[in-house]
Amino acid sequence: MKWLQLVVVPLLLIASVSVVTAGHVRAADIWKGLDRIGEARVAAVVDGDTVVIEPALDGMNEVRLVGIQAPKLPLGREGFKAWPLADESRSALVDLVHGMTVTLYSGGARADRHGRHLAHLRLANGTWVQGELLRSGWARVYSFPDNRSLIGEMLALESESRGSHRGIWGHPNYAVRTPGELADLIGRFEIIEGAVLAAAVHKGTGYLNFDDDWRTDFTLVIHPPSMAVFDAAGVDPESYANRTVRVRGWLKSFNGPMIEVTHPEQIEILP
Repeated sequence: MKWLQLVVVPLLLIASVSVVTAGHVRAADIWKGLDRIGEARVAAVVDGDTVVIEPALDGMNEVRLVGIQAPKLPLGREGFKAWPLADESRSALVDLVHGMTVTLYSGGARADRHGRHLAHLRLANGTWVQGELLRSGWARVYSFPDNRSLIGEMLALESESRGSHRGIWGHPNYAVRTPGELADLIGRFEIIEGAVLAAAVHKGTGYLNFDDDWRTDFTLVIHPPSMAVFDAAGVDPESYANRTVRVRGWLKSFNGPMIEVTHPEQIEILP
């Protein structure tokens, strides 16, 4: 249930808030602070964000490029329709890494439930594979609370390519949405920009509302386990009130369109 009373909360000024500001890129070497997993050759490319390596490292030979989401291919899933430009996205990754030696780096959880590495890839010439795919417009930033390294850099590269309409950003399927056009997009991963009308924490759950009717409007929900992630990052959800933001995630239907936010990096504060 969404919060029972709409409360407009004044912006709280928080010292050392580690929120993401659109367009910001840290100057530090991106590989510092990451753990080196090992080196292998890319033997095959599954789709726009997954490759097969040889030899296997730590018993796993498939790598999910952490931090990004490329358009999805069916990959044998019955009834699954390929997303627009999925073949082109895969081809971009083939051109970039197939047959190449890559070094795997971890900045969080090392494996997913499918037994795949979760890793950043670096080519021998220093190219950051995720960064290049974002820069050329063949992927979107897609982060998780247990894997948040380099999100600021990735968001900046995505913003650059989106502004230039590169790759997927020239296709309407991947357009940035407004809160008022989400009703027919339930079940999809979307990026939405809008002004937070009100923000509050009710019984341990955070709510960010984008209109004055919480029963039907677009809402961001931060459940108690995720509130702990925000607390650890020094981010108060109520500080988003009266701010214009860009948020990304899977749209669900619960008293209107809703996204469950699990970590602060899902929400960018816009100028």
